[in-house]
Amino acid sequence: MKSAEEIMEILDAYDLTGSLRDAGELVGCSHHTVKHYVDRRAAGGELDKAAARAQLIDGYLPKVEEWVERSKGKVRADKAHEKLLAMGYTGSERTTRRAVAKVKASYRAGHVRVHRPWVVEPGMWLQYDYGEGPVVDGVKTVLFVAWLAWSRFRVVIALRDKTMPSVFAALDQTFRRLGGVPTYVLTDNEKTVTVEHIAGIPVRNAQLVGFAEHYSVVVHTCVPADPASKGGTEASVKISKADLVPKDTNLLTEYASFAQLEAACEVFCQKVNTRPHRLTKRPPVEMLAEEATRLHPVPVVPHTVAFGTTRVVPSNTPMVTFESGQYSVPHTLLGETVWVRTQGVGAEEHVVIVHVGDHGPVEVARHARARPGTPRINDEHFPPQPEGALDRRPRARTAAEAEFLDLGEGARLWLVEAAAAGTQRMRVKMAEALALAKLFDPVEVDWALGHAAVHARFAEADLSSILDHHASRPAAGEHRASEDASLTQGTSAWAQLGHATTSSDSGEVIA
Repeated sequence: MKSAEEIMEILDAYDLTGSLRDAGELVGCSHHTVKHYVDRRAAGGELDKAAARAQLIDGYLPKVEEWVERSKGKVRADKAHEKLLAMGYTGSERTTRRAVAKVKASYRAGHVRVHRPWVVEPGMWLQYDYGEGPVVDGVKTVLFVAWLAWSRFRVVIALRDKTMPSVFAALDQTFRRLGGVPTYVLTDNEKTVTVEHIAGIPVRNAQLVGFAEHYSVVVHTCVPADPASKGGTEASVKISKADLVPKDTNLLTEYASFAQLEAACEVFCQKVNTRPHRLTKRPPVEMLAEEATRLHPVPVVPHTVAFGTTRVVPSNTPMVTFESGQYSVPHTLLGETVWVRTQGVGAEEHVVIVHVGDHGPVEVARHARARPGTPRINDEHFPPQPEGALDRRPRARTAAEAEFLDLGEGARLWLVEAAAAGTQRMRVKMAEALALAKLFDPVEVDWALGHAAVHARFAEADLSSILDHHASRPAAGEHRASEDASLTQGTSAWAQLGHATTSSDSGEVIA
């Protein structure tokens, strides 16, 4: 086998001499070798191909093609070989596998779906779809993913369900984040959009028609069971789930609350919208600034028909009443209007409360059904209690009260305990304590007040009695040595040990 350099020398020698023998002599090879490479060059490489040989399966190829066509290219080679053996085929299974693979390749080449790049105008198309979100507090969530086609700007919103009010609220929030409404919205054939298909024509949900009219947008649906017809959102959902749903691949931990999931969605949107896109090489947020001029204005008042019954939150209690039950809402909504509706049936029934703010409709509370007289309360909906609201600490209001409380903690304890015991003439006794504080050490008086409070001694002369007793004797448990007394333990208790004594009752002598 000649190398590429040797072949080039042979052909160059032939072109120079025009003779096979002369070229062979120049390069030092046989003139037959020169003829082989000259003929191969003239044939354009066709001589390198192996000659086609007849095979045993050739007569059965039409049948193999029929099976591939019927199965839409999915028939297995081993099953095709079994059928061929039953028809009298005597070839090997290896030959059958090669033949089936060749026929399948030809079938796929003729049936492959060719995608034409979708070139859109600014402000025309918005696509949205859903992804299965993480489990929060034992309940599955939904990721609402919207994708503005021209700028590739993405909006990901965490939802608790895919009901129509939730979808409408998410769409309204999306429009307000984008700063406008596109001409068309493309989505899947959910029941919230398409009720049924008749002769291939989708029948729109009546509530969706009202929503589309309110926002002056045209809603289109993709071909049923054809994800490729809305590939933009399909890819966005895949990326969103990869970054937001805890998996082994992203090392995310479980979300402690739904608010934490919402914050994670905000961070994700900030990340993907501020980095250059793979196709446009520009950040989507930068392109949105250009596309926003082509979007329609968002209505000032959101579409609230699907959100339920309106209720006004009282100005001092964050509770709303709905169908004989009371439900808490965040205290920041005092005096605001909210919408209340039910979702689910039986044990799965919930009361959903929505508030419409500057950023569109937002679900602010979700409770289980309440019974009359038993309200549903979420502690997080209420602000922290003011300092001292439940702690009844003494706080002076007059100069005399302040002077008494300044004695110390004993005086404060005496005031609390005496008041709880219903003590009479407390102000007179407090004045007596202040008078004693001028005669005695105020620290001693404070100690005496605390001692009186602990032992519930609130009578007229109890305080002075405690002070006198405390001053007339040494501290409890205190022993002092002197000329007449020693700290050493005496032996008088042992003096009678072993001596007989007489019982006073019976005169019996006890040893």
